[in-house]
Amino acid sequence: MEDLAYPKRILVVEDDEEMSDTLCEALTDHGYEPIAAANGKEALERLRAWNERPSVILLDIAMPVLDGRAFRDAQLAVPELRDIPVIVLTAQPDAEQLCAEMEVNAFLRKPVRLDPLLSLIRRHTDETSWA
Repeated sequence: MEDLAYPKRILVVEDDEEMSDTLCEALTDHGYEPIAAANGKEALERLRAWNERPSVILLDIAMPVLDGRAFRDAQLAVPELRDIPVIVLTAQPDAEQLCAEMEVNAFLRKPVRLDPLLSLIRRHTDETSWA
């Protein structure tokens, strides 16, 4: 477990409840504070309601209500939210091109392995300070 004096908040935007629960549990086990959102609309509502921004957003692409691409467009349109690092988690075959178009910080293909995910999160949380 990581020794984090103040847990870093991670917004997990994933419509698959089992996947979301697994990610949140793993992040908690490693000292992070995961907050789940079932779709992009819910994620935007959470972001707008929080005083403290998350350190990283983990974003699925294919979701109901508001998909990952539409969420990212909305996030980039809000100056206070645009700099939050985004890591896409997707099974899309054209993930590399899609993620480049979305201007995200990184992506991992599903099924996601924990070690590479934690490495990316650490890299992006160490680079940013939202305190």
